[in-house]
Amino acid sequence: MGEMNELTTTWFVVIGAVKVIAIFSVVMGAVAYMTLAERRVSAFIQDRLGPNRVGPFGLLQPIADGLKNVIKEETMPGTAAKFYFVLGPALAIMPAVITFAVIPVAAPLPTPVGTVDMIVADVPIGILYILALSSLAVYGIVLSGWASNNKYAFLGGLRASAQMISYEVALGLSVIAVLLLAGNVTLTEMVWQQQQLGLWFVFPLSLAFIFFLISALAETNRLPFDMPEAESELISGYHTEYSAMKFSMFFIAEYSHVLTASALMATLFFGGWDIPLWTGDDMFRHGDGWIRGFDAAGAPIPATPHVLITLLTLGAFAAKTAFFVLLYIWIRWTLPRFRYDQVMHLGWKVLLPAALGYIMLIAGTMLVLDQLGVPFGFLYGAVLTGVSGVTTVAFLFFVDRDRVISGAHRKRDVARRRVTATTGVDGGAVSN
Repeated sequence: MGEMNELTTTWFVVIGAVKVIAIFSVVMGAVAYMTLAERRVSAFIQDRLGPNRVGPFGLLQPIADGLKNVIKEETMPGTAAKFYFVLGPALAIMPAVITFAVIPVAAPLPTPVGTVDMIVADVPIGILYILALSSLAVYGIVLSGWASNNKYAFLGGLRASAQMISYEVALGLSVIAVLLLAGNVTLTEMVWQQQQLGLWFVFPLSLAFIFFLISALAETNRLPFDMPEAESELISGYHTEYSAMKFSMFFIAEYSHVLTASALMATLFFGGWDIPLWTGDDMFRHGDGWIRGFDAAGAPIPATPHVLITLLTLGAFAAKTAFFVLLYIWIRWTLPRFRYDQVMHLGWKVLLPAALGYIMLIAGTMLVLDQLGVPFGFLYGAVLTGVSGVTTVAFLFFVDRDRVISGAHRKRDVARRRVTATTGVDGGAVSN
């Protein structure tokens, strides 16, 4: 097997501190330039120029925005609960920053002092850690809305809590399908399982990916699920009374959640740092070394970590994450906001029962394949892909064409038909 040089305690602490600082710096830098990307992409969609004055191509705009928020005057309502008013933004931003710690970003890096895992903390509860901490962010939003002593802010906080509870359930159920197939909750293990299956999980678990994407949009309070803010209804919602850096912290938290959700989708469903159609990056810790799989006799095939492989896999992971960040931005500037009843309807009456039924289908299919003795590999994944494909097409056909998320016109049409059926007079003529 490929040699695995263990780090000494001293180097483990030193390299751990370096990884924490590096990940935090990269996340904060990415968040800053995600704001610029959002403004430039929205300008492209709306046929505008976007920020282009501060620095070449507007690249220094995030720095200018940060300086503006730092030197801007802080305000606080005289009737606000001061301690909780200050605590709210901190509670919102902390979970968003620390959840990235358990996401693997690249293949292991060989160094003169030992092989370094490209993850801050490879804890054995990886996905559970993310689900637990990410759900805490709603406390900051609810607390901020309540502490502001503003009815619109409070209403935005209540909307946030209801939405978070509704879609946290669907998010967790979509992850259960991944856990069934991976057999582990560690994110590094999930990357390895996708490499061994020969298919990214988005293929055998396509409907789970759709559920996860919809729920992640709701969890990050992005359009079409921005009910906690809803500027046209709530004068900007839960952060109405905030200004300067406290106001900015909510947006740092939102974009950090978007970045984490994008990285999580890339890891759970698109192979993480795995490079498609190449087995040279297949690498997993096994015993006292690194392996890239098992031969026909079940013996481990050694793998050798390399700096070039680490850089290539880091680039692949960054590209996948950037794609989902762009998808988030594109959706925000394309879809209109749902009504509040539509948000609740989709969460409880559509995603919840559909996710439960899908888990039963996937579990039953896996049980049949195991009973038939089909080994975990490409054929195993191909059968699940066929089953999930049919289910996904059926689900999308069911929710599409105004069948589930009906608009106001649907209710008018129903009322018109009732008038016509009871009176014999055209309901449209009566209403006109």
